[in-house]
Amino acid sequence: MKFISSKNLAVVLLTFGSLFLATAQEVVMDTVKKNSKTSTNFTGRQKIDGVIATVGDYIILDSDIDKSLVELANSDNDISNITRCQMLGKLLEERMYAHHALQDSIVVSDAEINSTMEEKIGIMLEQSRGSVDDLVKFYKKNSEEEFRRYFFEILKMNELTKRMTNSIIEKVEITPEEVRNFYVNIPKEELPVISDEVEIAQIVIQPQISQAEKQKVIDKLNEFKRDIAAGSSFYSKAVLYSQDPGSKSNGGYMKVNRKSPLVKEFKEVAFSLDEGQISEPFETEYGYHIVFVEKIKGQDVELRHILMAPKVSEEALKEAKDEVASIRKKIVDGEISFADAARSSSDEKETRANGGTLLNPKSLDTKFDMTKLDAVLYGQVSNLKTGEVSLPYLEEDRVKGKVYKLMMVTNRIPSHPVDYSQDYLKIKEFALRDKQIKEIAKWTEAKIKETYIKINGEYKSCEFMNNWLKV
Repeated sequence: MKFISSKNLAVVLLTFGSLFLATAQEVVMDTVKKNSKTSTNFTGRQKIDGVIATVGDYIILDSDIDKSLVELANSDNDISNITRCQMLGKLLEERMYAHHALQDSIVVSDAEINSTMEEKIGIMLEQSRGSVDDLVKFYKKNSEEEFRRYFFEILKMNELTKRMTNSIIEKVEITPEEVRNFYVNIPKEELPVISDEVEIAQIVIQPQISQAEKQKVIDKLNEFKRDIAAGSSFYSKAVLYSQDPGSKSNGGYMKVNRKSPLVKEFKEVAFSLDEGQISEPFETEYGYHIVFVEKIKGQDVELRHILMAPKVSEEALKEAKDEVASIRKKIVDGEISFADAARSSSDEKETRANGGTLLNPKSLDTKFDMTKLDAVLYGQVSNLKTGEVSLPYLEEDRVKGKVYKLMMVTNRIPSHPVDYSQDYLKIKEFALRDKQIKEIAKWTEAKIKETYIKINGEYKSCEFMNNWLKV
């Protein structure tokens, strides 16, 4: 068995947020050294863990603080200025949101949490190269079943917290006048500095897949369908063969409705089937699928699917490379502009119509912070001058498979203090976030007054930002 160190595993787990929901009183058996980074008042002897706070239906154990601090420290965060009182305040907030989500009848189904759990466990194991046994040992649980119950409660509380927070801020809007007032009230010396940014365009040429390769995939999916009809497990087939990274580890499970952000072809098939039916192989931009409908609950369909993409031949790759090289030569020779070449030749429909210009998925504008570009994209554009076209390069696209690309930096914006006319969208984002934070603070203040909250022992002397002690 291949093991991973506790530190590396903790770094992976931190990706998924706080994982420490207390469900019962327990004894913490491991001792903590006096010079531990997690606290200044550990004694080095075994300590009896107990309930230090209660918020509605939730409790917080002393060890929850220890574990949260250890997670932060293990991922190279400086925790020297984080007090136990501050960490308790954060845990109190999380429990408050989760408690009121239940009170407000915000529903999180077990099936949804189980699906999320399987996906996250799969990602953790893939990133850590460990095993489920390693996770069980890391969390000091006695069995996989106990770990899964524990992890389920954590994920459910996190999802309740997220949905409650979203319900508080979903109706918060910001007007242009509020944005302007927010900006003018920032002292000049405190204006945020915008990092170097770029605007980027690209041309994507996708190798053509032969009909023979497509037929191989269709035949394989039909073989799976016959096997499943004869008694084989759809779950196992999906785990072994599906190429959808989002559902593969969970046996292809998905819960969808008409509003789910899925391609049209997939939804049309999913909503045309009855419970227990398996579709014929069908094509989307991702490849070929078969879908099995497990349950139909009102507007929701619980299904499993297998995705397989046809392989690209070496001959098709060479033809795509020659095509993209020819396009580049025409642009460099001035026969056609990059934008017109993208409109006429690019195989990426999302950017083709606007001349290949990329949209930042986070800000929904055309500017990309150079410090936040992914490594591949940064490597392609960091040394390009404005208007310069990159050499053709091969990229493994998660959706389209192997594609050839040309990149061009259409504009570079040097680092500068945020400017109202130039950075309005960013200022709007700052102003909206500020208003949302104030709305959450107002909600928290009101709910503290009407919620059962009890803080025990030495933590009663904490000075919290919120009035958790109700003094």
